[in-house]
Amino acid sequence: MQRSLEQRMAIKFCVKLEKSAAETIPMLKKAFDVDCLLDRQIFRWHKAFAEGRRCQKNRTAKNSSEQCETNVCHTSQKPVRDMG
Repeated sequence: MQRSLEQRMAIKFCVKLEKSAAETIPMLKKAFDVDCLLDRQIFRWHKAFAEGRRCQKNRTAKNSSEQCETNVCHTSQKPVRDMG
């Protein structure tokens, strides 16, 4: 899991440097050797980050975070009643 997170952060870094997925793959393979993600996984993450995905955490944590943000927005839109 930790290696996967490190690689996703490296992919995000490459996207910020405007490297293509094809340029990113050999760099990751050199850096992570046998622990490297599969090419198709690198392409998928590269596309996600290029399209604006900001979170590197696993999907469960991301969904929890999104749900919390939705609840906060929903709660903040409810009118506040005077308790006095």
